[in-house]
Amino acid sequence: MQVQLNAQLFNKRLNQVLSAWNSAKNDEDYSALADVDAVFLPSGDIAGEDEPIRKGTAFQTWLLGYEFPSTFILFQKDRLYILCSPTKAKFLSQIKSSGSPVPIEILVQAKAKDPPTDALPKFLAAYASHSRVGALTKETHTGKLIDEWNKALSESSEKPSVVDVTPAVAASMGVKDEEELKAVRTAANLTSTLLAHHAALKLETILDREAKISHEAFATQIEARLGYGEGDSAKGPDMKVWNKAKGLNNVDWGSTEFCYTPIIQSQNTKSGYDISPAAESSPDDMAHKGVFLVALGMRYKGYCANLGRSFIVDPSKEQEAIYNLLLSLQAEILPIMKDGAVIRDVYNHALAYIKEQKPELEKHFVKNIGHGMGMEFRDSTYLLSPKNGRKLKTGMVFNLVLGFQDLVEDSKKYALQLIDTVLVNNDKAVCLTTGVKSIKDTMFFLNQEAEVNGKESAPSKKPPKTKPGVNGNASPAKNKMAGSKVLRNKTRSAAHAELVQSSAAKIAEHQRELHTRLQSEGLAKYSESGGGTAGKEGKGWKRFQSYKGEAGLPREAESLRIYVDRKSQTIILPIHGFAVPFHINTIKNVSKNDEGEFTYLRVNFQTPGQLAGKKEDTPFEDPDATFIRSITYRSPDGHRFDTISKQITDLKKEVNKREQQKKEMADVIEQDTLIEVKGRRPLKLPEVFVRPALDGKRLPGEVEIHQNGLRYQSPLGSQRIDILFSNVKHLFFQPCDHELLVIIHVHLKAPIIIGKKKAHDVQFFREASDVQFDETGNRKRKYRYGDEDELELEQQERKRRQILNKEFKAFAEKIGEAATASTGDTLEPDIPFRELSFEGVPFRTNVRLQPTTECLVHLSDPPFLVVTLADIEIASLERVQFGLKQFDMVLIFKDFTKTPLHINSIPSSQLDDVKNWLDSVDIPLAEGPVNLNWGPIMKTINEDPYGFFQGGGWTFLGGSPGGDESDVDDDSDTESEFAADEVSSEISESSEESAYFDGSDASDDEGSGSDFGSDDSEGDDWDELEKKAAKADKKRVENGKGHESDDSDRPKKSAKSAKPKKR
Repeated sequence: MQVQLNAQLFNKRLNQVLSAWNSAKNDEDYSALADVDAVFLPSGDIAGEDEPIRKGTAFQTWLLGYEFPSTFILFQKDRLYILCSPTKAKFLSQIKSSGSPVPIEILVQAKAKDPPTDALPKFLAAYASHSRVGALTKETHTGKLIDEWNKALSESSEKPSVVDVTPAVAASMGVKDEEELKAVRTAANLTSTLLAHHAALKLETILDREAKISHEAFATQIEARLGYGEGDSAKGPDMKVWNKAKGLNNVDWGSTEFCYTPIIQSQNTKSGYDISPAAESSPDDMAHKGVFLVALGMRYKGYCANLGRSFIVDPSKEQEAIYNLLLSLQAEILPIMKDGAVIRDVYNHALAYIKEQKPELEKHFVKNIGHGMGMEFRDSTYLLSPKNGRKLKTGMVFNLVLGFQDLVEDSKKYALQLIDTVLVNNDKAVCLTTGVKSIKDTMFFLNQEAEVNGKESAPSKKPPKTKPGVNGNASPAKNKMAGSKVLRNKTRSAAHAELVQSSAAKIAEHQRELHTRLQSEGLAKYSESGGGTAGKEGKGWKRFQSYKGEAGLPREAESLRIYVDRKSQTIILPIHGFAVPFHINTIKNVSKNDEGEFTYLRVNFQTPGQLAGKKEDTPFEDPDATFIRSITYRSPDGHRFDTISKQITDLKKEVNKREQQKKEMADVIEQDTLIEVKGRRPLKLPEVFVRPALDGKRLPGEVEIHQNGLRYQSPLGSQRIDILFSNVKHLFFQPCDHELLVIIHVHLKAPIIIGKKKAHDVQFFREASDVQFDETGNRKRKYRYGDEDELELEQQERKRRQILNKEFKAFAEKIGEAATASTGDTLEPDIPFRELSFEGVPFRTNVRLQPTTECLVHLSDPPFLVVTLADIEIASLERVQFGLKQFDMVLIFKDFTKTPLHINSIPSSQLDDVKNWLDSVDIPLAEGPVNLNWGPIMKTINEDPYGFFQGGGWTFLGGSPGGDESDVDDDSDTESEFAADEVSSEISESSEESAYFDGSDASDDEGSGSDFGSDDSEGDDWDELEKKAAKADKKRVENGKGHESDDSDRPKKSAKSAKPKKR
């Protein structure tokens, strides 16, 4: 049986409807049902794709889980009648025998060629036996069954009066259960992702390039992200877009669709701006200035979500003020939309807020501010209008539509909108759709500098990220002189000092804006979700089982001797005449001591409370249970205990190694099959080496561009590497200017296995200097002496490098074009800016780090470094002190669960360059005199991100550099709890640096296997420990010190210093 109905859900919802019907006289929402004897819900032929979903169809789908066309349902308080075809009757029979609240009678129509049955007359008789029947009177249906029904009803002598029960049907579907809300949240996530990671970026690109494209074509491009085409040429969802969101891994794409074709409007739309969802994207070409309205609606498993945004190019002060009013109005309304609120009060509150803030906009405000939403895109019963007296209830979902129409700017009409899907809760409503809402995301400003030069300017939200030195947009520190002229009334040094000072002031001002924005975004991001992960991702109590029962024990257990069962990863210990198995994961370590003629074997178990600090994070199923800490055995057979100790230690190491490998390979993906180019030879780049290298002899191979990816083929033929375009995150081309290699570098979204190791990066390169071009021995050489020959060799070297650069760049561009054609998203080769480069130690060696348009990279030698700038939350510059020759930089990612990246030992002479670069790419930065211990800091933030931002967020780092807040007051005793211990950090500076080199978090330094091989693994027994403790207490008393005093040999702490601590 192909269709499987959810009988349990049907019974639950039918019971909900019948209960509401029985208590209709006492419930205003269901009052329409109070005086009816039955409810009649007919359905005819399937509606057209362009028609909205009818309420009757939505109710039928809500009740049964599927739409059943040409099916009649008659609800009675004591019985349910269903009239349908034989095929549908087979499916509906599932609910008949499922323990329904009332009996269900299925009346089966005859097939087309069979003689008619008495099903329709029986259904009509049941219908006509009532005096008042409820129905959805505004709905009309068509179809053969409808025609037969109308004919039979007209011939019937008894006809009941019909009552409209639309409000009651809407109320029954109004409050969503948890399963429905899950579908709505997924739909909202899909809609928000499509806007933030595709529609908004595409719009920015169109405006930036002044591309000629119609509203209709742009809408079609957006719609294609969900897939297009049929049959063999069909393309699935664009995972490059959808993978950028969290929570979309298990989406059923077959149940995902658009509620309507995306609506794109600009000032070139002939019909003018229209905020309603009935608007359409016109075939007119999009304008490149003015106001742009974008609306997207998506449906998942039948449930809708919708959002709309306004984008403005070069807005006026008035337009900015009106849009700000929309933002504040939404923030004002959400707390009002709570359980029990009356709809008209919500609208009137919004109107009153408009009158208070900008009374002249009252006449432009929308006539209603949205509607209920669920399976129906627009439920008019819950229209958010000034006349609706219905109440809101927890679990209801609304499309909140705020906007102003017929506004005028420069004698041209425009409109502004802010539309979101919201969920009503007990205390306030929350937005389910998010993103691209703030002023910085929706306002595009013209490049004023280009206008002054008389050139057309493209709108941009950020300073242009084009290559420095080419169009004058060099880093401020690299281009300090404003032209080559000397100002008449100032010397060069004075002009230079003023320029540096003004540059620092600009950076400080910009950084204040970035920090303010970062704080507000952090509060907004975590306000709905509340607490954080508490660092528990990946940490949980893992259940393990040695044997399923006593029958599973090995034979060796019968001897009641210690036995190491490697196959089951278990140690069997004899205890009081019983063979007791202990899984290796329960054992911490073993120790062996020889005392006289006996050998003691001690097995220490994993228990909570053994160590303070990092290891206390080890999870236990019940930490309050009684634990065995250790068990000791004595034997005169020392050799046997040696063997057992070694076996347990080896097994523990083996298990730890296996767990570590499994953890490392957790994020590795299995790529789809590479589709080879057919009908022609693929484009190739010959004679290139690959990193990571393949097994065997190092020989150059060739890279081929295929339909949906790249293939590196080794000359041996048996080895190859396939890279799909859908898994490419960044593509880089690094020329061989000032380098020994010319490189095409591919950074992947998810790692793949090459050989036996996983790789995040794949690099194709060729050496720039080649010995085969050596002219030694050429007959021309004997006629030349001195520098002439060397000059010729240098010219040939330069020419060869130019040819290499040209060849690799052209191939990288072809890769980008092929990837764009395959995935539909633009992929362009990114070239590092050597002019902005600086030296640092991201791993174990000092390397040159080079910024690109979107990343910070080191590509010349492995290990490679690729950091996406968009993933960086804030940059912390540490050890910035007068007199120190180097400073460190820590990059904290927006995903707080990621370990911050430490780049150490950057020359202090490049501090200004680094700060200017960070500021130019809109990364907030802070600087401090000491290193911070980021392990505990990130753990504290992850425990409660919202509380962290409420407490000031990143202000503990010192705020923006150059501002007043960054000045350190020596007498201040209100240091942040995250401030590092200055003395201890100076003492342990080298050890901290070496700890940073491994790139791991502090919490990762100690695993379950770290105790093996350590000197501390052999513990004293309890009597010895108590003696030592008593002796230490006695010594303290004799010296006149209490328990709280520090040991005399510890370094004294600065009075001002404070260690990082938990909140």
